[in-house]
Amino acid sequence: MLDPAVFASTPAPGRDCGTCTLCCKVYDVPALEKPAGSWCRHCQPGRGCGIHETRPQHCRSFHCMWMLETWLGPEWKPEKAKLVLTVDPETRFLLVQVDPGSPGAWRRDPYYGQLKNWAAAGIAQGRQVIVFLNKSATVVLPDRDVPLGIMGPNDRIVARERRTPQGITLDVEKVAA
Repeated sequence: MLDPAVFASTPAPGRDCGTCTLCCKVYDVPALEKPAGSWCRHCQPGRGCGIHETRPQHCRSFHCMWMLETWLGPEWKPEKAKLVLTVDPETRFLLVQVDPGSPGAWRRDPYYGQLKNWAAAGIAQGRQVIVFLNKSATVVLPDRDVPLGIMGPNDRIVARERRTPQGITLDVEKVAA
């Protein structure tokens, strides 16, 4: 697993977390022994981090896609969308962490339609759109969604093209590395 601290980034001009703290809920923070899906004990929801000055490097380095990409509109801010978007620096997969308090948020408009568009656009580059609800993954494909279940630290996703009467489709599966 890659350490987010290695991929530090700078927020886009005009972007800041403000009252959004959803990343403090949806991700694992190993340095704080915080599991995905529960609030960090240091988070003050809607206000920020209670240990901001001494927070782990893991947290200091993290910025969601909404913070980095100005082309994502206000509807994509995690506190509104109930989704946190990131791009895996190794695979370039689009990762969507869903707030467990709103597990169906990714299937609402305008999010689901856009995830499908991104899935279609990513096929040529071998990129996937993967939605996570805690550790449970679902791959979003242009024609269907494929639930893969719990992803372990050594699991990976493999996609294979398959010809059908309607054209080429992808089959995806989780494999242990």
